[in-house]
Amino acid sequence: MADMTRPPETVEEFRRNLDEVRSRIVDSACRVDRDPAEVRLLPVSKTVPESRLINAITAGCTQLGENKVQEAKRKAANLAHLGVSWSVIGHLQTNKAKNVAAFADEFQALDSLRVAEALDRRLQALGRSLDVFVQVNTSAEESKFGLPPEEVDGFVAELRHFHALRPVGLMTLAVFSDDHTRVRDCFIRLRTIRDRLRETRPDWDAILAGPDDSVYSFLCVDVPTAQFRAPGLRIHDRALFKSFGEDLEYRMLDEEETSTFAVIFLR
Repeated sequence: MADMTRPPETVEEFRRNLDEVRSRIVDSACRVDRDPAEVRLLPVSKTVPESRLINAITAGCTQLGENKVQEAKRKAANLAHLGVSWSVIGHLQTNKAKNVAAFADEFQALDSLRVAEALDRRLQALGRSLDVFVQVNTSAEESKFGLPPEEVDGFVAELRHFHALRPVGLMTLAVFSDDHTRVRDCFIRLRTIRDRLRETRPDWDAILAGPDDSVYSFLCVDVPTAQFRAPGLRIHDRALFKSFGEDLEYRMLDEEETSTFAVIFLR
């Protein structure tokens, strides 16, 4: 078992951590009869210096997630020769759209037609395209970004006008609460919307994300120790870059619970 009590530095240490995380994913998936091959692991590399990222990439991390556009743009330029695919995971201001269009392969938090227009215009000028996930505010919290559930269908319909954008799924930030029922309700709302959209868009996925520093975090967007999220299943993990103890457990819900989505418990 990899020593995950300290941050990895060398290629071999990153490779061991990567193998350990993947092993946990396989074990979790098999416990609920899921196919581990459905899971895509996305290491979240924000604040991690490029010197360490080079070793992580060499160890097999070929897709990385970032939420600070300027930091991500710099890393994408400096590491371009390594063939990394970049995913922007945070809220995006319109004036940063041109930067994202220049390097990102995926944007996970689209909730504005102005941002969609700015991205599309720049992408078309560059001859590029971009996978996007629509962010939904399933907790009805004013502090969170994302569309109200009742506006999602109309918003998605408008996206057909932006030919350089490829809408592929939904994302939500669950309510910050240790009440599992309230958290699950957020996921159920997103799953319901996703299932409805799949009637005309069968390939759409649902990305579930949880609040920072949650003790019981369902698909966390930036928990200090690990990040988890799902589309067939997608797992975003900062554990590859940080240390964490053996109290981390990956568990996947089965179809009898809220969905096929993944869950992280940090005890």
